[in-house]
Amino acid sequence: MATGLPDLVDCVRLAEESAVVERTYELGDLPRLKDLLADPRGILRARYAFARVAGRPSAKVTVQATPLLVCQRCMQEFGLGLRGASEIEFAAGDEAGSADSQRECFRMDDGLVSLRELAEEELLLALPIAPACHTPSTCGKAPSYATGDETEAAAGDMRRPFGALKDLLKKT
Repeated sequence: MATGLPDLVDCVRLAEESAVVERTYELGDLPRLKDLLADPRGILRARYAFARVAGRPSAKVTVQATPLLVCQRCMQEFGLGLRGASEIEFAAGDEAGSADSQRECFRMDDGLVSLRELAEEELLLALPIAPACHTPSTCGKAPSYATGDETEAAAGDMRRPFGALKDLLKKT
């Protein structure tokens, strides 16, 4: 983030001015994201378009990043291009969001909101539950399991994770 720009902003004032704010964050500086990354290198770009909707301050938060994640198939590092966007409605600490609102509600502290927290939250929502390389055929070290007896001989020394279990069941 550029020095001199505050992280905590008055979203009510920004909504009244229909301000658009853009920020850049290092992925390694986002504490809730650190444990999900294979490597903390990378940039998160965030755009906040503030407005008043139905008399309440709100913003459209858009994020873009390519974090380095661990593929859950091959356990190798890969970059995953992510984009996320949400409509956010701001509420004071003791207020609840509007019941008929289609937007997510984000709590203000004394009328202030952390832009970094908003961007981090949006990126967390964009992350897949189990990240995987784009296609199994190009996955780093994904084994190609053969099926059927006729292909077992061709597979040769293919590792069968439950092969030892079959032998144990025969002994009992």
